[in-house]
Amino acid sequence: MSGRGTGPAAVVTGIGTFTPLGRGAADTFDALCHGKSGLRRPPEDHLLAGTVDVAGIAPDISAGEVLPPSEGRLVDRFALMALAAADDALADSGIFVGRDVDPHRVAVIVSSGAGGLTTYEAQSLARAERGPTAVSPYLLPGMLPNMAAARIAIKYGIRGWSSAIATACAAGAHAVAEAARLIRYGEADVVVCGGAEAPLNPTSALAFHHARALAQRWEDPEAASRPFDRRRNGFVLAEGAGVLVVERAGLADARGAAGYADLMGWGASTDAFRPTAPRPDGEGAAASMRGAIATAGLTPDDIDYINAHGTSTKLGDVAETKAVHAVFGDRSPAVSSTKSMTGHLLGGSGAVEAAFCALAISRGQLPPTHNLDEVDPACDLDHVRGGARNQRVRAALSNSFAFGGHNVSLLFGEPTTREKRQ
Repeated sequence: MSGRGTGPAAVVTGIGTFTPLGRGAADTFDALCHGKSGLRRPPEDHLLAGTVDVAGIAPDISAGEVLPPSEGRLVDRFALMALAAADDALADSGIFVGRDVDPHRVAVIVSSGAGGLTTYEAQSLARAERGPTAVSPYLLPGMLPNMAAARIAIKYGIRGWSSAIATACAAGAHAVAEAARLIRYGEADVVVCGGAEAPLNPTSALAFHHARALAQRWEDPEAASRPFDRRRNGFVLAEGAGVLVVERAGLADARGAAGYADLMGWGASTDAFRPTAPRPDGEGAAASMRGAIATAGLTPDDIDYINAHGTSTKLGDVAETKAVHAVFGDRSPAVSSTKSMTGHLLGGSGAVEAAFCALAISRGQLPPTHNLDEVDPACDLDHVRGGARNQRVRAALSNSFAFGGHNVSLLFGEPTTREKRQ
């Protein structure tokens, strides 16, 4: 490795995921490495039944599983999934706010691209059907995009920096980048960070469908998401949440906590091109990757793996490929897109995929891109396909790009804590 950025090391000590592959980061990563898909046809009792052919549907969860009865009224699904992921991440880290760390030195940044759209849609329908009195006063805390972060802070007594970043499909990655900044610049010792999205309602799905963004005409739903494949024709809409506990490595060492990976660098840029399309040359994506490598104090030669944004769209996958070549030249790091098995979790995707990068470093194992049967010649990278690849990962990039031209890249490296996760 060429070096590390200045400032305290930020290490991932806890991971929680809630995705179409189930709840629990370890089991989910195992499923990815075995090529298991979480995509399916919506059942007849689901909101999306008859609207889309395939979706990434996460497990059921009720408010009572993550909140006391007095707090569970009209809580949107995105916040419930975020709470479940945060519960798991904090338990995994072993940190106790108020015992191991001053609550004012703990931050929470959990983002969402859209917040509680399903709750808003249900309340709008209720008003149309039953009149003004049908609208609940709990609608506002149910739909606001900051409510996942707020509820996590309330539940765990977190008193420091708290926010939610609404940058569409880059929102979860932006939250993790902000966690790195807070720790590097001494503004927090621990950050609970990530993203969540619950977009599986008819209005959202129809908007993406009419924009010709969704995969369609696949008899087998598990075959629908196929990043970088010649036959790809759109992404699969999915829901879920990912939360990381990132802390100052010195604190982790002091309490004997093991690290999965260091959060070493971040980069962000804006395409300033079109609201819903990336720059065809991938220049914005390349800039965010270069920024992440620079803030980590590394060079492109240090990067062994990229978890690609790789949504399975015609334009996006080619633009990302061009960006990788712009940064790495003819030497492509190993690349995979786990959206081939989870679908696209929109604002939750960046955090979930950041978790996958940390696990890849910890385990020395790269998950494959599912359904990559015939690589598009315009997507000529070192794809992990046909099964997981076992190799040491010194450093990994996680890419997230979004409507509006938002680009974020996160860089993870081998942990600097005395204890390592196995």
